[in-house]
Amino acid sequence: MKITAQEEYGLRCLLKVAGTPDGSSLTLPEIAAAEGLSVPYAAKLLSVLRHAGFLDSVRGRAGGYKLALPPEQIGLGSLLLALGEPLFDEPSYCEKHAGTADGVSSCVHLGGCSLRALWHTLEQWMRHSLDQITLADLMQTEFSLAELLRIKLGGTGPIESLPALLTLNPMPALASVE
Repeated sequence: MKITAQEEYGLRCLLKVAGTPDGSSLTLPEIAAAEGLSVPYAAKLLSVLRHAGFLDSVRGRAGGYKLALPPEQIGLGSLLLALGEPLFDEPSYCEKHAGTADGVSSCVHLGGCSLRALWHTLEQWMRHSLDQITLADLMQTEFSLAELLRIKLGGTGPIESLPALLTLNPMPALASVE
């Protein structure tokens, strides 16, 4: 999975808005400056988030952007899907991977594709796992969030095998082979 710039910065902008005290609003220039983004790029991201139902825009002197939902109700999976694309988009998957030979217009494995099943299953697992994490969870400190993720995602895959704390140890010297 590759996180796009739009997903990363969109999530950061939403976190900035979520962190305002008492649900007050932030202006577009405030959000852009806080995240080191140009105002036009921040406007694009906020527009996507507003159209997806995560933000409300408020007009007037005290206007700006504020959350449309409580942070506890915003799942990371649906948020990233609104900002980006799914890992697996079944309707066009076979057309996008038809092959490169002249005259080939559909996938040669259309009748029995194990990869299509793999990508579809991984997409469902990933979205379900990401939706276990809310915007409210992401507003915690890094250490608290790491522990919370271990608890929330512990039964869903590789995270259960992660160590509680990561430490950096110098690598032992390799014995020379003679």
